[in-house]
Amino acid sequence: MISEKEVISILEETNALKKGHFLLTSGMHSEQYVQCAQLLRFPDKAEIIAKAIAEKFKNQPIDLVAGPAIGGIIIAYEVARALGVPNIFAERENGQMVLCRGFSVKHGQKVLVVEDVITTGGSTQEVVDLLTEQGADVIGAASIIDRSNKDNLKIKVPFVSVLKLDIPVFAESDCPLCLQGSQAEKPGSRNI
Repeated sequence: MISEKEVISILEETNALKKGHFLLTSGMHSEQYVQCAQLLRFPDKAEIIAKAIAEKFKNQPIDLVAGPAIGGIIIAYEVARALGVPNIFAERENGQMVLCRGFSVKHGQKVLVVEDVITTGGSTQEVVDLLTEQGADVIGAASIIDRSNKDNLKIKVPFVSVLKLDIPVFAESDCPLCLQGSQAEKPGSRNI
């Protein structure tokens, strides 16, 4: 099993752990940001992380892995590959997560939802709700990085991550970087 120190090393080596001034999807500001797309552009690194996630579910019956677009597509695919099961992804259409491209789930199908970074878990829970409404049995959720805290986590199924990061966030009015006149960068893919 990969250690947290090894995960951090991979994040730093791939330039996925960034420092600066960031406007998060939640509207909060942060001095650090994890851009897992930088990590996932390296298939050998993605495979290492995906196997670490898959290891956490090795004794559970999983028929399918699903991820929210865009951040969850690659890591969900890699976890599905490690588990030897099919993979699908949900995407946002008119503000809601939907299954497109002929993707569907069967009634009772055991599904694991995988995302790159969880801050509140909002997109992940939207996928859980979508799949549950369509008859799937969502057995859990997983991510590479867990940035949540107990007060803001929206995921209602068992949840695990490879790495928990406690990165302070600030409201714009309390952000030390804003108070110094720094402009926030908006990373991520939520608006896509």
